[in-house]
Amino acid sequence: MPIEEHLGKADWKKEKHVPVIECPDKVKADEPFELKVSVGKEIAHPNTTAHHIRWIAVYFHPDGEKFSYHVVRVEFAAHGESTEGADTSTVYTHHASSAWMKTKKPGTLYAVSYCNIHGLWQSEKKIGLA
Repeated sequence: MPIEEHLGKADWKKEKHVPVIECPDKVKADEPFELKVSVGKEIAHPNTTAHHIRWIAVYFHPDGEKFSYHVVRVEFAAHGESTEGADTSTVYTHHASSAWMKTKKPGTLYAVSYCNIHGLWQSEKKIGLA
């Protein structure tokens, strides 16, 4: 079974697991731009020891090319666990990050997030050149 059949897709405004990609719709060729990615922008996702976002990865597929490029992956490692038990720590990571990238071609950004209970979720955003 192809992996895309295991990726959840939905409108991030209605589903708390879908990664949200924030960046300009059009960028200048070969100039860095900021890319933000998060989960739970409209509907908060829990961040507990038992239910959390473990990571988000972002890929870029330039128009007309065969392969995608891995842009960034961020791991979220603190979910309230401690030696005292689940959800007893005062340290929690927030499932959001930013990175910078540049491209000489338009294309599509793909973000994939992983929830430890509900699996893989994907979103995409088309990027044009200004």
